[in-house]
This record gives sequence, structure tokens and C-alpha cells, in this order.
Amino acid sequence: MKKVVESVMSGQSDKICDQIADAIVDEYLRQDKEARVDLSVLGSHGMIMIGGEVNSVADFDIGELARNVYLEIGYADDVEVFVNVEDQSSEMKRLQSGSTDTVVINGYATNETRELMPRAVVFAHNFARRVEDLRKTDPAFSWLQPDGKVQLVMDGDQIDTLTLLASHQKNVDEKTVRTALLERLVVPFIGGEGAQIHINPIGPFTQHGFRSDSGASGRKLSVDTYGGLIPHGDGVLSGKDPHRAERAGAYMARCVARYLVQQELCSTALVNVAYTLGRSEPVHLHVVGMGSKSKGAKMDLTNLVKQQFDFRPEAIVERLHLLQPIYRATSVYGHFGRTGFPWESVIQ
Repeated sequence: MKKVVESVMSGQSDKICDQIADAIVDEYLRQDKEARVDLSVLGSHGMIMIGGEVNSVADFDIGELARNVYLEIGYADDVEVFVNVEDQSSEMKRLQSGSTDTVVINGYATNETRELMPRAVVFAHNFARRVEDLRKTDPAFSWLQPDGKVQLVMDGDQIDTLTLLASHQKNVDEKTVRTALLERLVVPFIGGEGAQIHINPIGPFTQHGFRSDSGASGRKLSVDTYGGLIPHGDGVLSGKDPHRAERAGAYMARCVARYLVQQELCSTALVNVAYTLGRSEPVHLHVVGMGSKSKGAKMDLTNLVKQQFDFRPEAIVERLHLLQPIYRATSVYGHFGRTGFPWESVIQ
């Protein structure tokens, strides 16, 4: 069966917004571990708008931090930053524990890769990261710009179609761009035969980032999670502090799915959890495993998980040590399947 997934580079418009949102979350956590943050970021044509609600004693220049992130991504143009961040409402301040919204979350793991992620997702992120690494480390590719996207169609273990959108300087013609990327990246990555290859298929890609496209934080949730190969739920991750059920629950669901696969209880695991406003305990938790010991049959692992794991957001924050300022690093190339994050470690 063919599978289609995408990955985007750090300069893609939505991802700029995600990185700004999570850099702000990180700074709040550096100054105040108990900060409650719920922010959204919008970018468009020379403008960045940051809005939301915060309950924290931290004090810093949000606009300056946003500009610094924008520069670090690789953009040098001036942007006007508007900040409209208000104090959380009195009703939300009362919810120091429990969910602040109704949230549906799915966590997933599979033994088809060492990352315990779908092979197509791993391939897409790895390829997109290679393009970005080339831009940053090889002077011969200094003409590459931060914006870009990769789409993969995979047929089993083989890449059927690869589409690469890579932004570049205006003084480099499209033939040079295609030839250089084909020889240096595409052929070494997937081989020279069999797959359909499309590199900047509509021509030059010299208008990029907010110059050509608006962006919003949270809009690339399928890229952030499991590539759209399973339902990804409705909880945006970036811009949220880790006390929030949508963020804590997503990380715990992934962690539990990984645990079940690592313990060889199943070859794939899907954890479905839902929270409702004001309650810490999930109103729904269902876990299904497929494979190994059941010889491909479905297994209901819900009771096992309920006995071993506490899905209350406050318990998740403590168990996974989520109050570290690590969230900007999550905002590009997926939150899952990468080392360095506590939900990707072996759970005890």
C-alpha cells in the first residue's frame, strides 16, 4: 500500500511561527517553571503577530525574542512584530490542575524503524534535514534559502515519488538548482532509478517565507506527529506550556506506545486519549496493539496501560520531566522519533 507524507524545513512559513511560539514557551519556563502559556503566532508579508494568554511572573521582551528567532532561521529582512499577550482569565487561573480544554490525542509507535516511527515519516524528515544541513554547512550551496518542503510517496519500503521544493537566491537559475540537488542529495538518498523525481516543478522558488505565504503556528500538526498516517487528534502543540493536556497528553501517549513496542507486546501500538475541561483524569483511554505475540491480531491493551501509567497532566509533567526549556527544538522535523526528548527515552 502506498503512503504519502511530508516534511518542511525551518524557513517554511508555518514552521517559522511554530519556532517563535516554542522559543517563547522556553523562555517562560527558564524564568518560571509554573508558567501557564497559550500562544498563537501568525506571520505574513513583513509582519509577525503574537497573541494569547499567559499566567507567569516571567518578564522579557517577546517581540525581540521573535525577531532573534527569525534571524537565526536565516531571514535577514525586517519584520514588524505585534504582541498582544494578555493575562489569563480568572476562570483559567483557577485551573492549576486539570485540562484547560476538551482535547483528543493519539499516540503511535511501530517497530518498522529503529526510531519506532513509520518509515515514510523518518525518510521525509531525514531528507528535509539534509537539505537544511547542506545550506548551513556547504559553501557551494550557500544559494539555498531556508524555505522548503519534501513530499514522499512510498510503496512499501521503496520511494515511488519524491517532490522537493527548495528556495534559492534569484541569481541561481533553475537548471543549476535541480542539477545540484539531484546529484548531491536526491540520487545518494534514493538511488538514480525507479522513483519519479520532481524538484521545484513549477520553476524558480525565489519568493519564500512570509514574502510569499502567510504562516500560523499549529498548522503543521501532521508533520509534527505521525505524517497523517494515523489520526493526529485536535491538540496543537507549539505555543503551549507542558502543563496543558494537549501537550503533556501527546507526549505521554507516544511514550506509552513506544514502551509497548519496545517490550515486544506488539509490533504497532495506538493510544487514544481524551480530556475534558476541568478534569485531570482522561474521560477516555483506549489502547490497541497489533502484531508480534498476537500474530497480527488486534489486542486491547487498555487495562494494562491503565494499571501502569498515570495520564493526569500534572503526573505526566513530573514523570517525563517536562518543565525543561526544550520545546523550540521540537518545532522542526517532528516531535517524535528523535533522541534528546524525555518521551523518546525508555520509560521506567
